Amino acid sequence: MSGQSHEGIIWKTGVTRRARRPYRPDRLPHAKSSGAGQWPSIDPAVRFDEHVLACVLSRALEEIDAGEATATQATGLSRADLRDVLTDRFPHVPISSFALEEATDLEPEMEEHLLRDLLLGQARPGDPASARFAKIIARRAMRDDHLWEDLGLFNRAELSRLLATHFPTLAAGNTNNMKWKKYLYRMLCQAEGFSICTAPSCRQCSDFESCFGSEEDESCLARIRNDIGLN
Repeated sequence: MSGQSHEGIIWKTGVTRRARRPYRPDRLPHAKSSGAGQWPSIDPAVRFDEHVLACVLSRALEEIDAGEATATQATGLSRADLRDVLTDRFPHVPISSFALEEATDLEPEMEEHLLRDLLLGQARPGDPASARFAKIIARRAMRDDHLWEDLGLFNRAELSRLLATHFPTLAAGNTNNMKWKKYLYRMLCQAEGFSICTAPSCRQCSDFESCFGSEEDESCLARIRNDIGLN
């Protein structure tokens, strides 16, 4: 992964700003190996998970700052889950930025609950990270944009990687490259024994682009950087 960029969060007055900086494994806060005295190898999957969490938390902070949601409403995680994520993955981030004292642990509404159960049933067995992402994805899917944008990711490819990593069987079923949010809802409908689509086949559907059209819009992160550059 040498030479790749690493996503960082700059905290200033409670609002996130994103900056790209070179990926430097030698500067990561890992303990040294007790044997050879060398830095241990960094698991790329762990680093990617942290990148996704950073994106989600950044979107959550934007909504908190705008008064649109609390931390638990924005992420789908409980206060205890959020504290664990911040303490374990982002120890230098002030927990107070998320105003957890103003948040409550709410039960998901029926639509979100069904989607969460679908994802949990397809998550990697015994993997707390997969279970956590099931909750996050189900909550963020309630937003109105493409799912990768709902999560604050850079592009659709990152969402595909996230789903393939933590929900491999579910992700592998999207053989026709359907939009991920559409695909998840189709799987949900099939699991419940009905269909939201009345077309005899996708190719004969008059709304084909709605399910299979491009998702490569400008990311939320790019818009933020462009706004900063103009100010």
